[in-house]
Amino acid sequence: MHSEKLTALDAGFLEAEDADPHVSMAIGALAMLEGPCPQTEAFTAAMAERIHQIPRCTQVLQAHGWDLEAPEWRKDEAFDVRHHVRRTAVPLPGDARALFGVVAEIMERRLERSRPLWECWMIDGLPDGQWAIVIKIHHCMADGISAGAMLADLCDRGPLETFATDLRPAVHADGEGGSSLPSLNPLDWLNDGWHFSRAAVRTAVRVATGAAQIASGIVSPAPQSITGPLSDLRRYAAVTVSLSDVRSVCQRFGVTVNDVALAAITDSVRSAMLQRGDEISPNSLRTLVPVSLRAPDELHVPDNRVSMMLPLLPVDLPDPLQRLQAVHERMSVTKSSGQRSAGSLAVSMSNLLPFAVTAWAVRFLARLPQHGIVTIATNVPGPRQTVAIMGRTVLSLMPVPPIAVHLRIGIAITSYVDDLVFGIIGDFDAPVDVDVLAAGIADGVERLVGLNAACKRSRRIGNLVLLTS
Repeated sequence: MHSEKLTALDAGFLEAEDADPHVSMAIGALAMLEGPCPQTEAFTAAMAERIHQIPRCTQVLQAHGWDLEAPEWRKDEAFDVRHHVRRTAVPLPGDARALFGVVAEIMERRLERSRPLWECWMIDGLPDGQWAIVIKIHHCMADGISAGAMLADLCDRGPLETFATDLRPAVHADGEGGSSLPSLNPLDWLNDGWHFSRAAVRTAVRVATGAAQIASGIVSPAPQSITGPLSDLRRYAAVTVSLSDVRSVCQRFGVTVNDVALAAITDSVRSAMLQRGDEISPNSLRTLVPVSLRAPDELHVPDNRVSMMLPLLPVDLPDPLQRLQAVHERMSVTKSSGQRSAGSLAVSMSNLLPFAVTAWAVRFLARLPQHGIVTIATNVPGPRQTVAIMGRTVLSLMPVPPIAVHLRIGIAITSYVDDLVFGIIGDFDAPVDVDVLAAGIADGVERLVGLNAACKRSRRIGNLVLLTS
């Protein structure tokens, strides 16, 4: 198999890990399954058969001295799936808190770079005959969407339909892209040239504005932020809400699922800051929101295709409906501001530079203390239908994001059938506990669902009054 070099963005996750000995740049997924838990040998044999459908998982990174060239993927001639399948048990009492503690310990350890960069952990000792799997993949291999496609390939029925098929690549979201056949009329050429020039100027201004906003967001410190140096220990928590309830809120108030998720996160962080007695200001919660640049027919391509946005979430607003509306408005403005285009352009340009330049630059920037961005909130669509592994139904699916560059809290959101799941990882010494954030997110969604129900009741009462008058 021929070698394949990492892109600058892929390699950037390696550089971010190298810049801080307390960082592990692995993304993960926790799957809860019905019992019985299979024998380790049987599970390993099943994984060995299925993992060969994902060539990247049998390849190892080959680095080059002095960063003269980007690392490249090569087939691991000594590949042994037994190096990657592990088994452990949850300590008593075997509840969710104990399980999440095991997940945190798994995710805080770095993957061994001399082998393919993934692990699969079987976890037993859970109540009701259930067991769990943690899939752990280095971020240089895949972003959330392509990692989800890898996970789907390990399921019993092979490739599955996911909510990711609903995504439009961000490059088209601002009206960019598309093509048409050129006119044969010379007068049309002049007219088209004029319109092209105007469009090029508008695009350049938008990209420059977006780049300036990103730079400003990174260097502007947030007051009373929860950023800071990372330890080598992590905490993990997750909370599940009804996707149907969230969609009902979306329909009622004209917002998106992502808007509701971000509003619930804002509600949770606000509550946590109030409990701590922190000062809350309009710029207290600048959030890194990754944006997919992946087309629907590229879901299985194993690499990273993302840009980013840095919205200020309205943590200062006390009213939950006002917060939801403000999130929707700010996300709409941010999407049209050029931040996504600027991030995409920066990644594309970095691929044109000598790898040594980009590697050293990323390593230097990753070591700088940044205090402008408080957290990351990434949305990774999951399977639309229930899936199974070795005949065992996956009961729930929870995402596990990484944290780095002074971001002590990371939140990933995924959908699975009718669940919307928030997975929260935090540094062990972060001032805000992940359990508090998880409970706050559930409360935030519940408040919006309650407002939706109140609107329905008011409408029914209004209709009744109208009919009887």
